[in-house]
Amino acid sequence: MTTEAPAQGHAQHPNYVKVWAILVALLVVSVAGSLTHIREVVLVAAFGVAVVKAYLVAKNFMHISVEKRWVPYLLVVCLLFVVILFAGVAPDVMHHSGLHWTNPSADQAAQPAAGAKRE
Repeated sequence: MTTEAPAQGHAQHPNYVKVWAILVALLVVSVAGSLTHIREVVLVAAFGVAVVKAYLVAKNFMHISVEKRWVPYLLVVCLLFVVILFAGVAPDVMHHSGLHWTNPSADQAAQPAAGAKRE
């Protein structure tokens, strides 16, 4: 009967309860941030916490850190494509009119809000 040591190539499993507790704490931070109704705090709480939570999930539950070397690079390339897509469509989507087009439904939705600010 021989006792073999674990293979050197295997990574240690993360403490899943600790990661879960961190994710729950970040959930509380994001909910508390959204309750402040301060635009900058809400944006940081929503998107900043979402990025940290996505990193924790990818690192600990998807085991990205123990995959082959090219998998994290592939993930970064995919995220860059998402940023490029957003940068490409944001100028059209985030405005109510352009050079040869208008968005009447967005204008109608914005008019009552603009009238409420003036009063």
